[in-house]
Amino acid sequence: MQNTNKVTVIIPALNEEKNIGKVIDKIRNSKNLDEIIVVNNASTDNTAEVARQHNAKVVFCENKGKGYAMEKGLQEAKNEIIVFLDADVKNYNENIVDILIEPIITKEVEFVKSTFNRKEGGKVTQLVTKPMLNILYPNMYEFSEPLSGMIASKKSTFEKVQFEKDYGVDIGILLDFVKMNVKIEEVNIGDVENLSHICKTNDRMQKMSTEIMKAILKRSMR
Repeated sequence: MQNTNKVTVIIPALNEEKNIGKVIDKIRNSKNLDEIIVVNNASTDNTAEVARQHNAKVVFCENKGKGYAMEKGLQEAKNEIIVFLDADVKNYNENIVDILIEPIITKEVEFVKSTFNRKEGGKVTQLVTKPMLNILYPNMYEFSEPLSGMIASKKSTFEKVQFEKDYGVDIGILLDFVKMNVKIEEVNIGDVENLSHICKTNDRMQKMSTEIMKAILKRSMR
């Protein structure tokens, strides 16, 4: 039986041996935290070993793709309140978990989406995602960071949405919840430095943009 008063944090991770231990240690003392699951998403480095050394539960997902990893973590989670965090952020607020779940516990919010103060990146959000949302969803609440992967909800609520398997997963979850008319709140988690954004190539940004656009267009035609 799930413990409705405790939180499972799920961290999808692909080749994050250098940072995953820091993420685990940073969130370890969150007062509601009961379980940390690192989903080793087809890594070829020592991500799994490092996560175990830092006392996280490690599960394996052989299908490469963030959405696959998120689904696998959700299946393994023992608690009803779920927080997803990115593995490549090096400077999380030590209260990140409590910040994300507070609206769920105190305000009956059904889905929490994070916003943050950027140091790097944001081109795909500003040049692709927001213009598409403005055209296809003109009456939708304007989210500062629609692609943010730091999110929270209940397990039973997450199980109602479709997880895209690629870079479209985060915007897909958000739009599914918008269409379901669930109560959504965006909360600021402070400064965030995403390590993978610093060296993002044009080819990778093009791939991200294409997969994000596909997720948005799919939902606009339903």
